[in-house]
Amino acid sequence: MMHDLVSVEQLTPAAVSHYVQLAQAFKQGAQIQLVHPAYAMNLFFENSTRTHTSFEMAERRLGIEVLSFVADTSSVTKGESLLDTLKTIQAIGVNIAVIRHSQNEYYQKLLQAQLDLSIVNAGDGSGQHPSQSLLDMLTIFEEFGHFADLRVAIVGDLAHSRVARSDAQLLHSLGAKLFFGGPPQWFLQDLAPLGTYVADVDQLLPQVDVLMLLRVQHERLSTATETNFQEEQYYQRYGLTPQRLALLPPQAIIMHPAPVNRGVEINSALVEAPQSRIFQQMHNGMYMRMAILAKILQSQQLLAAPQLEELIW
Repeated sequence: MMHDLVSVEQLTPAAVSHYVQLAQAFKQGAQIQLVHPAYAMNLFFENSTRTHTSFEMAERRLGIEVLSFVADTSSVTKGESLLDTLKTIQAIGVNIAVIRHSQNEYYQKLLQAQLDLSIVNAGDGSGQHPSQSLLDMLTIFEEFGHFADLRVAIVGDLAHSRVARSDAQLLHSLGAKLFFGGPPQWFLQDLAPLGTYVADVDQLLPQVDVLMLLRVQHERLSTATETNFQEEQYYQRYGLTPQRLALLPPQAIIMHPAPVNRGVEINSALVEAPQSRIFQQMHNGMYMRMAILAKILQSQQLLAAPQLEELIW
């Protein structure tokens, strides 16, 4: 049982399968019962719509009481450390802290403190996004029923994307065959052991089962070249145009972690094309986050021990 979930590096293939089955059970209407009241706080230090909302919805559907937190009006603005903030909310009875932060691996110091409350990483800088990766695995599994030998292309802002890194690590461990596309300056060498970079997107598309597009993260662009980024130029070279859509095999699906820059990563009319699973990913997000939170509740003995196993076997 997992007390904290901060990185996909914690997840074995068996664990991924377990989370997928549990999320599917929740999609089918499964419910759990708490043996004691449980409390969660969502501490988001970066803007978010999908992740924040789906975590809160997942918490409420599981019967967890949600305490509000607004970074701009918290004691963090007075210089309080994140660790002291967590110690404070732990002292008043919070069981789970869902955290998004701009600093990569912000969670390392928190884990070293061995807090009683559980930490769920809702995204750290350009590092990890385990709940997004798991909901992506759910979406892919529901489409194909397996991961081994699936051909997955991750295209776009690879350098600044926590989704690219965590999805690539997880898909590689599950046996998928990975390809990367997008501006060559955004292909980082730590991705090289996980898959193959293909410079020409038009050559890449006919080979793939899953096309995973990435948002261009304007807020993280910093160098002179990046700040002079031209949206139209990017769209013409790397975006999913109607012409490129025709290059995809008939079984291929389109994914995107969103928010989508329409007309940059993808033609606006294709966001809801028949092959698109973008809004399905969002729908799956709540159920996967229910699965993540339920496992943490179980680790804290807030559920009767056999409940989750009964849901999936």
